[in-house]
This record gives sequence, structure tokens and C-alpha cells, in this order.
Amino acid sequence: MSIDKAVLSFAGIMVLASLALGWFVSPWWFLLTAFVGANMLQAGVTGFCPAAMVFKLLGMKPGCAFN
Repeated sequence: MSIDKAVLSFAGIMVLASLALGWFVSPWWFLLTAFVGANMLQAGVTGFCPAAMVFKLLGMKPGCAFN
């Protein structure tokens, strides 16, 4: 799995988990959804993604978006 696919998978898991937590536990969890969305937006604009840096440190191979 490349860093690109790992970042997208991680973001998807975080969005779905925070939506479920917001629905079943507390609406405050929707703030996590907003944070993930904002992080994805800034990563698309700037190319800087903290999750990609962590996956790179873990030894994943780079993809097209995050080298």
C-alpha cells in the first residue's frame, strides 16, 4: 500500500468513525469530522499532510501525491 492510499483510507475511517460517534454518542464528535475535512482540504492545497509524514516514517512506499 502506498502512502497516498493509506492517507485516504485513514481519512475515510476517521470520517466514518466520527460520524458514528456523533450520531450515537455526542454531537461534539462532529468536530472531528470537520477537522479531518479541513486537514484534507489544506493537504490538497499545500501538499503538507501530517498523516503522510507518519506513514512515511513507518516505512510505506511513496505514491504520486505524497513523496
